[in-house]
Amino acid sequence: MGIFKLRKNKKFSYQPRYYKSNEDGGSPFEIKHKFDDYRKTVGSTGLKGKFTNALDELKEEPDREVNRRILIIVTVLLLVFLFIIDFDLSIFFS
Repeated sequence: MGIFKLRKNKKFSYQPRYYKSNEDGGSPFEIKHKFDDYRKTVGSTGLKGKFTNALDELKEEPDREVNRRILIIVTVLLLVFLFIIDFDLSIFFS
């Protein structure tokens, strides 16, 4: 009857008339993230594969500068929060 049946999307394969494709198969109309060539987690299938690839990538290239920057940002935000709620820091010092 067609009530519960979903309509399928139409797929178009547009090919420009005077376009000369190069040998690597790249289309000028392909939407691609600019860091796809450098990451391993983009092409993997399955949730477990993505997690294992992300963990491997994290273990390979630890960036100490980014960790230090995050630590500084967290401490500044914590101090701002303590200042906003009028927390008295003198209880830690005698």
